[in-house]
Amino acid sequence: MANESGDRAGHAGAGEEQPWPWSRLPFVLRGLRHRNYRLFFGGQFISLIGTWMQAVAQSWLVYRLTGSAVLLGFVGFAGQIPVFLLAPVGGSAADRYNRHRILLATQTTAMLLAFILAALTLTGRVQVWHVFALAASLGMVNAFDVPTRQAFAVDMVGREDLINAIALNSSMINGARMVGPAIAGVLVASVGEGWCFLVNAISYLAVIAGLLLMTVDAQARVPLPGSALASIVEGFRYVRHTRPIRTLLLLLGLVSLMGMPYAVLMPIFADRILHGGPRGLGLLMGASGFGALIGAVVLATKKGIRGLGQWIAFSAAGFGLGLILFSMSRNFLFSMVLLTPVGFSMMIEMAASNTLIQSLVRDELRGRVMAVYAMMFMGMAPFGSLLAGTLADHIGAPETVRLGGVMCMAGAVVFRWHLPALRQEARQMIVALQVAGGDPAEEITGQGSIVAPREPHG
Repeated sequence: MANESGDRAGHAGAGEEQPWPWSRLPFVLRGLRHRNYRLFFGGQFISLIGTWMQAVAQSWLVYRLTGSAVLLGFVGFAGQIPVFLLAPVGGSAADRYNRHRILLATQTTAMLLAFILAALTLTGRVQVWHVFALAASLGMVNAFDVPTRQAFAVDMVGREDLINAIALNSSMINGARMVGPAIAGVLVASVGEGWCFLVNAISYLAVIAGLLLMTVDAQARVPLPGSALASIVEGFRYVRHTRPIRTLLLLLGLVSLMGMPYAVLMPIFADRILHGGPRGLGLLMGASGFGALIGAVVLATKKGIRGLGQWIAFSAAGFGLGLILFSMSRNFLFSMVLLTPVGFSMMIEMAASNTLIQSLVRDELRGRVMAVYAMMFMGMAPFGSLLAGTLADHIGAPETVRLGGVMCMAGAVVFRWHLPALRQEARQMIVALQVAGGDPAEEITGQGSIVAPREPHG
């Protein structure tokens, strides 16, 4: 029997596949066959350039106003802790309500917050507490936006192109990550941080326009039984008792806690250690984004998800090793070179984990599981930012980044040790989902993948 519920969920709102030239796109771009995804991709790319510009400018603004590594960590904490606390509510909403409308609301609110920060900065009235308050407000928006956006991918492209859409989305994020910081570095040095915030606010118009132009199935989602609290608990229970998903999320959480906060300390490296100033900060962040873009493109070339378990283990180890080497460098150009494999490894670990989790989870639980993913990927970062800022103030930024690299490598070793034991359970999950021939999870088999090879059909 075909997986009817999965097909309906996978194709609802995905849009018609377009005739030539969209039908003849290269394999690596196949997700762009879908009109809704093309609109999403174009709008998000423009918006994310602005987002990365604001991230760099905000870090430099706080550093300029305070000169404190601790406060850099606290601003990162304020901006990301709401994701950890509220993402389960956002994930439940993504499973209960229209995801398209939720995204319109979150993107519009984020645009208004960026306009407020731009106005305060350009008029010279900005204070550190303003940055804290607006960062926390944006974090609350992201608690709903991130799990909804992750779950919305299957609504746009269907299950058959889900893997490619995730990889293309990662390419988009990191293409913007490469461009945005470089622009921000020039703007901050020449005209100040406020113009970066203003450009970011205007850039949201692109993604809002793309969302408004989509043709989306207006049919309401199937009502979830029980209360909203019960549905949130169900999502946590599912993750807790599903060992492959739980293990992937634990490694992702460790990397986010101990490794990702290197970006929070980047203004210190750019100024005090490598003597590059705001332009140097933009170049360093851009180098990491370039590596991440390459990683996303490499992932987009994969036809299936065979072997991604191995990819995750080695990329987490490579991320840790790259951080250790970067922490020891005192040459600006060499540090830029080292940040390229750091970004590459980070992207492979994050996007491959996303792909495997989305390939294993049932659609009716997708929003809530992706909320836990957001908690691990973004929600652990505030604790990491706070820890990194505090440690850097006591032992120094290089030693803090080096410690994070060691912990990432240790987590990768433990994950690789347990990888063979996860394969049988993941295979059973796929069988339970009655995976069809074109499903993204079809090739989650074979040596080196997260599951054991399937027996041939009789």
